[in-house]
Amino acid sequence: MTIPQEQFDDLLSRTALAALFYYPEVAVDGDGPSLQNDIAYCLDPVAGIADEDAERLRIAVGRVIANPTAHRSELLALVIELAPPPAE
Repeated sequence: MTIPQEQFDDLLSRTALAALFYYPEVAVDGDGPSLQNDIAYCLDPVAGIADEDAERLRIAVGRVIANPTAHRSELLALVIELAPPPAE
C-alpha cells in the first residue's frame, strides 16, 4: 500500500505540534498526555504503512518529540525515503 505524500506531511505537522507541547514531567506519570499517546497521534495518518517502517517511524517521531533539534533531520530523511515522489 502506498501512502500519499499528504499523509506524510500530516505526520510531520502532528510531530511538530506534539514537540511544541511536550513536557517530560507530564509524559511520565498520570493518565493524561504521554509520549506514547503523542506518537500514536502522529502516526495515525500513515496507519497503513508496513510494520517495519511503522516501527522506524515510531522511534524517529518519539525522538523528535523529545528533542526536535537533535533528531528532526533523521525523521525528515526517513519520510523522504518512505514517501512517494511528489507528483509533477
